[in-house]
Amino acid sequence: MENITKEENVAPVLNIVDSKTSRLDAILQEKLEMAFHKKTSQVMLHEIAKIAMEHSPIDLAYAAPHLPPIARPILYDNLPDRESKIKFVVNTTSDTRLIVFRYMSDLELKKLFDKMPADEAVWVLEDMSDRRYRRVMELIDPKKAAKIQEQKKHRRNSAGRLMTTEYFAFDMDKTIGQAAAFIHDFPRIDFTKGIFILNQDKELQGYVPARNMVVNDLNIPLRQVMRPILHKVALEATREEVVDIVERYKLSSLPVVDSQNRLVGVITHEDVVEAMEDMADETFARIAGTAEEISVTEPLFKRFLARAPWLFVTLIAGLINVGLMSSFQKREGSMLTFALFFVPLITGMSGNIGIQCSTVLVRSMAVGLLTAKTRGEAILKEFLVGVFTGFVFGIACGVLVYVINLLCHNALGANPLTLGMIIGCGLIGACLTGTCLGVFSPMFFSRIGIDPAISSGPIVTAFNDVLSMTIYFLIAYGLGAVLLG
Repeated sequence: MENITKEENVAPVLNIVDSKTSRLDAILQEKLEMAFHKKTSQVMLHEIAKIAMEHSPIDLAYAAPHLPPIARPILYDNLPDRESKIKFVVNTTSDTRLIVFRYMSDLELKKLFDKMPADEAVWVLEDMSDRRYRRVMELIDPKKAAKIQEQKKHRRNSAGRLMTTEYFAFDMDKTIGQAAAFIHDFPRIDFTKGIFILNQDKELQGYVPARNMVVNDLNIPLRQVMRPILHKVALEATREEVVDIVERYKLSSLPVVDSQNRLVGVITHEDVVEAMEDMADETFARIAGTAEEISVTEPLFKRFLARAPWLFVTLIAGLINVGLMSSFQKREGSMLTFALFFVPLITGMSGNIGIQCSTVLVRSMAVGLLTAKTRGEAILKEFLVGVFTGFVFGIACGVLVYVINLLCHNALGANPLTLGMIIGCGLIGACLTGTCLGVFSPMFFSRIGIDPAISSGPIVTAFNDVLSMTIYFLIAYGLGAVLLG
């Protein structure tokens, strides 16, 4: 593999441009593009085969989406063995899988899925059309097909979908030597995550760490070295519940049991990491106000369609804002005309205060810091922080407007004190509106079963603009009428 020297000053984790993997992706992409531009097909295939031998199939899977669609099946075909092809298919993007599958025969797909673990095959097969899925299922090994069908029955993003059905489980009366001999015959299954112990009714009783299999005598029964199972989940457990348990107790694996406490699968730490990445991608997308997957390889029109519905709400909210401004502008009194100049300041301040409140609460909910007992206290604290911040910046803004207008000899064309009071009080009212929206919208969305991360997106931001500006104009109009008589 290409050697990339480690620099003395290590870049921050979020500095993607300078990361080791991003530099490797760029190098691989450049190599592959140069290979595909060779004049003769024989030289091209030789270069691609050489690259496939020198680099990990996982790295090639990340580089493949940057290649033209016609080049991706060629790269797949030149991978050295079936194991490499499985790793490539599992780790690449959905679009690349679709393109590769389109160029593969049903028989080739059969050979691929016969060797692929059932839990990985389940979600890889979801990229296929229903018709081809049925054809492939008829061809692959019946036992493997039954496992895939069984796992596919479980709800998406549940423990039943996350688990793997390839693990080691033994009767508690077996000896370490007997278990070790059986494990030796199945080298592809990882036993370092633990070996699970069952009773005669196949109920989960405990587990044996891999270390205990090495340091103890081969004739010792497994029941003597097993440890109790402290954490397990049901098949219907949510992805969030699984992540929370593994994250809190730092587990390397988590057993999944049915209603009779019989072991049906194991969720590994790698599965949980992938689930966390998916959850993070979905959360970022909702915060940004899009259903778009985080990928630069998506077609332009597809990316537009993913963003358009959310932006349409913002467009409607903007038109409502224009209507509000025009209706208040028709009112008599010059003070409202000057109040219009401060609309960007009002919407910006109230929106930022609301987003800060909602972001803090959403993060607390995401990491499990909010419970039924602490929820009320957290809401009250965020509300008080938002109110205090609104009053501080509202008063400060009013004083600054007054001082600037006074020093510039009424440059804004209005009484300095009156204008300062109107702007300051209007900003306080708008910030209170933003605070209420930022504090209570995550709870509202959570209560109705929608991801509260959406409360930081453009929908709530658009609502905040409308409500805060309405409150601002009402305060400005009412206060102006009182002060000006």
